[in-house]
Amino acid sequence: QVQLVESGGGLVQAGGSLRLACAASGPAFANYVVGWFRETPGTEHFADRDFVAAISGSGSRTYYADVVKGRFTVSRDNAKSAVFLQMSSLRPEDTAVYYCAADPIEPTQVVERISTHEYSSWGQGTQVTVSS
Repeated sequence: QVQLVESGGGLVQAGGSLRLACAASGPAFANYVVGWFRETPGTEHFADRDFVAAISGSGSRTYYADVVKGRFTVSRDNAKSAVFLQMSSLRPEDTAVYYCAADPIEPTQVVERISTHEYSSWGQGTQVTVSS
């Protein structure tokens, strides 16, 4: 199991950018797929968090939700045990609490893990607010 801590959230105007970071502690971070999810106000269940992006253990494969494709970029630095979510062209509807999550992955497994139940470790979240 890895422990995850998100940072980088804040208030930004529509059209602006933010870079979120997910710092991990624990062994063999490169063996974990990392996903980003977000939770909007009114979300009642953990399972209803929206998938945003995922990145393979090596960083060579990524997968995005259609709603953020072309605006968000996920990357990782395994030497620093960190994953990043660069968010650009932000919209008010991107306002949410953003969570990173991780789960062990074999090199041949798919990175398209879009459900909360596919991840075993979660951070506490960081608030992103986009004003119009």
